[in-house]
Amino acid sequence: MNRLSAHIGYLFSELPLLERLEAAASAGFTAIEHPSPWDVPATEMRSCLAANGLSFSQLCAVVGDASKGEKGLAALADREADFRESFNWALDYAVAVDCPFVHPMAGVPGNADAAAAAETYHRNLGYAVERTAGTNVKILIEAISEVAVPGYFMSTLEHASRVQDIFGPGNLALLLDTFHAQANGIDLVPWIGANSHRVGHIHIADHPGRHEPGTGSIDFDALLDALAEQGYEGAIGFEYIPSRTTIESAAFLPRWTQLIGAKLQQRRQDRRLA
Repeated sequence: MNRLSAHIGYLFSELPLLERLEAAASAGFTAIEHPSPWDVPATEMRSCLAANGLSFSQLCAVVGDASKGEKGLAALADREADFRESFNWALDYAVAVDCPFVHPMAGVPGNADAAAAAETYHRNLGYAVERTAGTNVKILIEAISEVAVPGYFMSTLEHASRVQDIFGPGNLALLLDTFHAQANGIDLVPWIGANSHRVGHIHIADHPGRHEPGTGSIDFDALLDALAEQGYEGAIGFEYIPSRTTIESAAFLPRWTQLIGAKLQQRRQDRRLA
């Protein structure tokens, strides 16, 4: 079954970080993710994951200084040394907690030359791909819409796909975020039909509002059908802003668990009969 991953930067945020793991497991999630879990030593995080029957599905690298408005360093030409140091730290943490994906955030280059930003980004991703060789960790990249982060270096799935084609899906996977895709006018069902091979991780949030499923306009039943049809068995992460308490906002989860399980079982049965 797909791992149902609680983004504990958004969900259960009223609790201390480690207590969010128990809350997520109790709510029915089978994995967690967090962009910067560094306050919890990897050995302690690994023990807490095991105690709660959870896996760690993805984490970020090289986020930068949030107080300065930084949303990553990978495309910033004057920060390559900082990128490498931070990436190495994140990779070591990911290996220690059996996390399969590290997401080096691209950042907001501002008035920097676009060609220089692209060259820096590709060079840093090349370094990251090289460093993950021989590990069970792969690189994850995400298109973050202008609606959410104005000026983000990589704001569209088209751009992300071009970058992926440079390095290959086996080395670098896309994080498909339903909110960002919808904000950019992407029709999710046909996009998944044509591009599911690109996707390593999914983020769920409705649009508009970026709240839980059922609060906006996205047809998530059709999206789940498309994912099942394509045989997607990666993690489905819930990175939304709860419109109520986290527990109340996650009332959809039992139904999703049942639907996803049934769809995957049907697909496997169809494969056996084929």
